[in-house]
Amino acid sequence: MDYYLEIRVLPDPEFSTVALLEALYAKLHRALGNAGQGRIGVSFPAAGKTLGDRLRLHGSLAALTEFEQQPWRKGLRDYTEHSGIRPIPEQVKFRTVRRVQVKSNAERLRRRSVAKGWLTQEQARERIPAAREQRCSLPFIRLKSLSSEQVFLLFIEQGTLRDTPTVGQYSAYGLSATATIPWF
Repeated sequence: MDYYLEIRVLPDPEFSTVALLEALYAKLHRALGNAGQGRIGVSFPAAGKTLGDRLRLHGSLAALTEFEQQPWRKGLRDYTEHSGIRPIPEQVKFRTVRRVQVKSNAERLRRRSVAKGWLTQEQARERIPAAREQRCSLPFIRLKSLSSEQVFLLFIEQGTLRDTPTVGQYSAYGLSATATIPWF
């Protein structure tokens, strides 16, 4: 991970920054699934309560160059600006950027347990109370599943800063629970 590319969503009177970042990330996810091959990580340098207005792609010069040759940002170029591929600064920290899955809907958990044959409806009502629902304060991106067409929230946690990197593979979301990205 010696290089990065930063993409910033531009302010627009017709679309919110959140909507534009979600559209950009949806396109990124599809492109990473087709051509990322686990070599490109993603971070959100302006994240706070939301993921902010920027995302960074991290990888080798070859991986980022090959990836940018695809027309994956087609339709969003007027709403974004990018830095071009640049070398990572010398003095950086490292952190993981990972997906956090939250079991947030007790009714859905009950239906799934019954559908899988793990529990009867009565057992599911007894064993999975509404109080078991979890809430998450992490920033998220709203995505639509390509396979099921369902909308879901992809919660993203940017881990604690570290002094040394950890090498690994990234998912089609550009995230990893173990591999780090440079943080600057």
